[in-house]
Amino acid sequence: MAVSVGRAAVPVGAIGGIVMMLLGVLFFALNDTMGKWLLGTYAVGQLMLVRSISGLCVMAPAIHRVGLSGFRDAPRPGLQLVRAGFSTLEASLFFWGVSTLPLAEVMTYYMAGPIYVTALSPLLLGEHVGWRRWAAIGVGFCGVALALHPSPGSLSVGAVCALAGSFFYALFLITTRKLAAVPGTVLMTSQLVSSLIFGAALVLAYGWTSTGPTDFALMLLLGVGSLLGNLCVNQSLRLAPATTVVPYQYTLILWGMLFGYLFFGEMIGPLTTAGAGIIVASGLFIFLREQQLGRRSKARDVPTEPAIAKLHDLD
Repeated sequence: MAVSVGRAAVPVGAIGGIVMMLLGVLFFALNDTMGKWLLGTYAVGQLMLVRSISGLCVMAPAIHRVGLSGFRDAPRPGLQLVRAGFSTLEASLFFWGVSTLPLAEVMTYYMAGPIYVTALSPLLLGEHVGWRRWAAIGVGFCGVALALHPSPGSLSVGAVCALAGSFFYALFLITTRKLAAVPGTVLMTSQLVSSLIFGAALVLAYGWTSTGPTDFALMLLLGVGSLLGNLCVNQSLRLAPATTVVPYQYTLILWGMLFGYLFFGEMIGPLTTAGAGIIVASGLFIFLREQQLGRRSKARDVPTEPAIAKLHDLD
């Protein structure tokens, strides 16, 4: 996130917002592809460690600007730690998932995260969910089951990791929503520090595999690519309404299919493809329904929770 994306660099309004969202999703897809490629040789802990160090180095100027007092005085430190833990778990489980499953298949499970958020919001956020969204949640879960196509031979360790990771991703989104008052630099730094500690622990436990300069550079790029992706997504939400740009996040599955085929020769089956389509349709319905309800509440001057997890800017 050290590279600033200014308004002048892209068209303002809907077109600029869509361009930035598509670019952010592309950064995430390239990052995930690099991670899967490296996992053919290196362990998850090694990738998590180097990626975190790279991210912290890139963020160093922003961290310096916030200063020690900014971190010390940030509200709800306990929940910040919980959120950082969820972030570390979802990222590591994603890597473990793609080490054995097709890239697009794991991305499909993670795209169900917003559906889990809506299902958990009455319990964890105190939000009301009407029957239409509950119906969409049920359909979305059917899509997950179809994508998983469970059978005695298909429920692999990778699939379990991907499903668990998507659930932790949903918890990460919920805690992010509850920490809307915390500066983005503080939240991102805590994520990276948590990931660094977790990766270092795994390296201490299982050892370090020697890397060549090219592979080590790719590991460093994992941290940079993640931050750039977040920057682009944040910028897209500044340039255009969420209803315009958020649906384009689902192009991640298309990139996963393309990169999985080009770099790993992966082809996902028809059941997974159908499940992905159902998940996307359910997620879009829930999102657009929440946006509609949010507009109605604003018209009545009733405060509501954000319709999507708030993406924080770096200070």
